[in-house]
Amino acid sequence: MDGMDYTDRGADQLRPGSSGNGGRVGVTYKYFGAPDGATAARVPISMRPEELGGDELGMNGMFTKIKPETMAAMVLTGIEGIPLHKVPPLELVVLHPDYAVVRLPMTVVDPLRGIGEEAVGAAAFIWSTVPDRGGPRDAFNVYRLLHEWQDFSHRLHEAGHQPYCLVWP
Repeated sequence: MDGMDYTDRGADQLRPGSSGNGGRVGVTYKYFGAPDGATAARVPISMRPEELGGDELGMNGMFTKIKPETMAAMVLTGIEGIPLHKVPPLELVVLHPDYAVVRLPMTVVDPLRGIGEEAVGAAAFIWSTVPDRGGPRDAFNVYRLLHEWQDFSHRLHEAGHQPYCLVWP
């Protein structure tokens, strides 16, 4: 991601057993598609995540520092106009000391398939002006991220998959 800081503050709290000693743990998120939770739970976890290919479940995955809650809020508030407190919670599929798998609501990817440049640009601008959200604040970065998610959404739809995220420190 060309050195841009996409890391969400507080992401280290996702790691079970992480101490609040001020040391920040880098968390990586891999978004991927799977037909159901059982399949998503079988994402290869014996390998280091950086060794995972993009196609272990027949989908090109996306690696990012953007946490799933931020991604959900970005799409639903910026594109769907849903108030932040109405953004649905993520569903935990697996919680393990070394990783977690969460399922994102389909509402996080479905709206992206039908929108055009203007809507993506407007959502990016909205998110770039919201202070202290902990996510990316630069409009172009958000714009590019939403375009990546739009592509991801099309691939999920074509494969008949739901969106999941593998989280590990």
